[in-house]
Amino acid sequence: MKKEDKPMEIKDMRAFYAIVEEGNISHAAQRLDLAQPALSRQMKRLEAGLGVQLFERGSRRIRLTDAGRVLYSRVEHILGMVDGTVREITEIGSGVAGSVRLGTITTSGAMLLPELIAEFHRRYPDVTYQIWEGEGTRILELLDNRVIEIGITRTQVDSKVYESIVLPNEPLVLIMTREKEIGAAPDKVTLRELEGQEIIIPLRWQSIFTTNCRRLGFEPKIICTSDSIVQDLLLAKMGMGMALMPVSSKTLLTDGDLIYKRLVEPEMNTHTVVAWLKNRTLSSASKHLIQLFRDMYLGEIGEV
Repeated sequence: MKKEDKPMEIKDMRAFYAIVEEGNISHAAQRLDLAQPALSRQMKRLEAGLGVQLFERGSRRIRLTDAGRVLYSRVEHILGMVDGTVREITEIGSGVAGSVRLGTITTSGAMLLPELIAEFHRRYPDVTYQIWEGEGTRILELLDNRVIEIGITRTQVDSKVYESIVLPNEPLVLIMTREKEIGAAPDKVTLRELEGQEIIIPLRWQSIFTTNCRRLGFEPKIICTSDSIVQDLLLAKMGMGMALMPVSSKTLLTDGDLIYKRLVEPEMNTHTVVAWLKNRTLSSASKHLIQLFRDMYLGEIGEV
């Protein structure tokens, strides 16, 4: 492929990024409000300008070449910086409006965000939201690339890189059906009582849970590892097993047939971390959202 002397423009990056995210040209063209042939020609010009092939031809769904994968990782970072910088500049001195871009792991997002965003929307109705969901390392990657401004995770973060709010530790509980209730106590279940019981568990707690079981002399019967809190609840409701979750997940129990018991002997705990990059000017909306988070969940008073 002959290389042409033409620099890659932001519009080319946005087009390339949209194609990869959407998975095909036609959906990307709709997202960008372009004609499909025009978008195809734009990508061919981009490949010619770079002197490399970015897409594997002959596949119905977009597949990236090695060069395409490198470009995608860089473009995500560049666009995040461009969009973040433009927003920071335009929002200086403005009121609380614009868009909040945040990323969250499934469990914390399902339990914290609905109430938080509902209250924030009541106070600031002009703000809109873009929410990404993924596992902890992906959320921090989006934060580093400035694709999002706020990340919610259960992963410890580097205090040299991030500002953060850490919620107090919360115990893990077992959610089960009344029909398959176990445990001698009405409000707790010991780890020993789980021997032979079918367990549904998020991947992040599988290792320590298994280690604790082995210390007691048995191998846990883990039938499913899933980081989807909704999926875990549905499986528990179907009677497939007991789901290990943070105690705050009890707010999602709308089915009277499901109950929860605290895991003890030993107790297992987790915590939620809200993080944002140091030395980065947050949008006005994000600053206010972080402050509301402090007020609602920590009772703190102060400014971000």
